[in-house]
Amino acid sequence: MEGKWCLQGKVEKIKVLKLEEMPLVRFTLTDERETRENCLIKNHSLNFLFQVTEGKSIVIYGKRNNHNQFVVHKYHVN
Repeated sequence: MEGKWCLQGKVEKIKVLKLEEMPLVRFTLTDERETRENCLIKNHSLNFLFQVTEGKSIVIYGKRNNHNQFVVHKYHVN
């Protein structure tokens, strides 16, 4: 596993993968260079679904898992 990273971009393709007490949410983050990142969020995912819609600009902080997905630990909506 690599260290922690901070990424910024626009949210696309929000999808709930597991509907539980704390849902697992997948989304795509596209930066200004059109680079796409597959992202997962579980902690604070209900707040994420409430605050973030497709096309919104956000900053995320987290790390990559073994499947090269970006696991979000914190986020901020711009």
